[in-house]
Amino acid sequence: MYLGRRTRRLAGVAAVAAVAIVAAACSSSSSSAPPAAGKALKGGTATVAFLTGGTPNWIFPFVPIAYYSVYNSSQFQDLMYRPLYMFGNNGTSTTVNYPISPANAPVYSNGGKTVTINMKGWKWSNGETVNAADVAFWLNMMKAEKANYAGYSPGTLPDNLVSYSIPSPNTIVLNLSKAYASYWFTYNQLAEIWPMPMAWDVTSLGATAGSGGCHTSASNCKAVFNFLTAQAKATATYATSKIWTVVNGPWKLQTFSTSGNDTLVPNPKYSGPVKPHLSALQYVPYTSDTTAFTAMKSGSLDYSLLGIGLPPADLSPKPAGSALPTTNPLGSAYTLQPMYTFGITYYQLNFKNPAIGPALKQLYFRQALEYTLDQVGIAKAVLRGYAVPGTGAVPPYPPSQWIPPIQNSNGGAGPYPFSTSKATSLLTSHGWKNVGGVMTCETPSLCGAGVAKGTQAKLTLDVSNSPVSLGQTADVFKSDASKAGIDITVVLQSFNTILGKDTTTNPAWQMSGYGGWVFNGPGFAPTGEPLFQSGAGSNSGSYSSPQMDSLILAAQVTSNIAAFHNYATYAAQQLPYLFLPEPYSIQAEKSTLKGVTYNPFFAFLPEYWYFTK
Repeated sequence: MYLGRRTRRLAGVAAVAAVAIVAAACSSSSSSAPPAAGKALKGGTATVAFLTGGTPNWIFPFVPIAYYSVYNSSQFQDLMYRPLYMFGNNGTSTTVNYPISPANAPVYSNGGKTVTINMKGWKWSNGETVNAADVAFWLNMMKAEKANYAGYSPGTLPDNLVSYSIPSPNTIVLNLSKAYASYWFTYNQLAEIWPMPMAWDVTSLGATAGSGGCHTSASNCKAVFNFLTAQAKATATYATSKIWTVVNGPWKLQTFSTSGNDTLVPNPKYSGPVKPHLSALQYVPYTSDTTAFTAMKSGSLDYSLLGIGLPPADLSPKPAGSALPTTNPLGSAYTLQPMYTFGITYYQLNFKNPAIGPALKQLYFRQALEYTLDQVGIAKAVLRGYAVPGTGAVPPYPPSQWIPPIQNSNGGAGPYPFSTSKATSLLTSHGWKNVGGVMTCETPSLCGAGVAKGTQAKLTLDVSNSPVSLGQTADVFKSDASKAGIDITVVLQSFNTILGKDTTTNPAWQMSGYGGWVFNGPGFAPTGEPLFQSGAGSNSGSYSSPQMDSLILAAQVTSNIAAFHNYATYAAQQLPYLFLPEPYSIQAEKSTLKGVTYNPFFAFLPEYWYFTK
């Protein structure tokens, strides 16, 4: 999932808003839902496709890295538990959405060292008020259990929080260790906070709300965290739990199954704006985007897979000057819309793997790998043109001020355009020799620190088996890498399997390809602390660079775009990950289902949806 951060004065906010404008312009009128035709109906169940192995499987918003995905956050937790601030809207906006957030806009003072947050007084479904104590509950748990939170990056929340005070029930004041740019702190720090009800501050079922004491002191949080984590693992109780049925969002869970057959219904006690029109939202699992497409052709689905959409193989090649295919493979029964994602796609590398980790730590070796990725060819052959080269750590489109010049170098191919000959040359010039078709380290003094004589350029790539385009991309990579003497073994697995095992605590994996990262939490500006900072919660490959850390930190405290570009340029050059083409999806919804749009942040807001005759 999926994010980043950076301060950008008022012009930064305007620039992000401009991203949405550009996205809309690129797709002409097709990026917005079509005008409603016919009478709006009250009620109805909308069926939404999910991929087997990529369905929601963790309900607690305090998410460990093994469960950190868009499927669990944007498409599940956010519907029931509103974070302190929502980002994105029922459209293409990539800015904070204060109207549907339980807190008013933060107020910065003391040169950026003090942040005052006023809650709106919304209600939890059990009658509790969503207040300052709920925010303190989250902050204390972050302090006590930061190592178990996927959004944690060293030096950021809770490390930079000196103290907080609650001058009134609906006001909390944060005192920070240094001055931060307000844009960065709002988009990449406050964005991490989920108010949690007192009903959750317990250490056993049936205990008095708030008796766990985590909302008053971090020293009390361990037992509460352990209890809530155990409850989150008890997936069979999600729909009936005394814990998880306390919600403050527009939806609540009616049924839940680990297979992905889940039903959400409106929360009648929701305090915020835009109450659901539908009577239910039904998640339906499919083994692949292809099987979901078959179901849509029969008319049995209302909504395609968010961010995955129709299989590229079933779309005509992208025509010049248009975001949509020339023909609709589903006919008039469905409406097509493009979905742009504010994110990056990549292969993650495990720098701690004992066999290949020492080689992966060598920049030349990573450069050789990147040179064998034919991004233009993959975009055309696998993704049918619905993609652009991914050339660094900043989303390649929609166009934005965040993109450093280096990512647009070489005619848009970035610093490492496809070239198996350059990959071969890099390896041979650093002590490798092709032995039996596989590059082998012959001169350790040239191969680099820790790379032993006889080390072979052999890597296992764990790839998500859905959508099928991920496996097809891996096959192209395998073929082209072999031309440079790099032997790639592709292993297809489910998304959830890869996410669960490719972690910092498991040195066995070598490369993983589960998709990528959308900058939609814990940060919403495309900066690097959750992915590339040493020790970051989502840095599961254990990449570490003091210079990268320094550049990331420098960009947090200034609105100067040059500071961000320094970080982004370094990331593009250093290849902490292998960057892949960034696709956009063609989404489909029933022509009678209105109010549907597709947000670059994956903001999933089905409360806007309604059926017409």
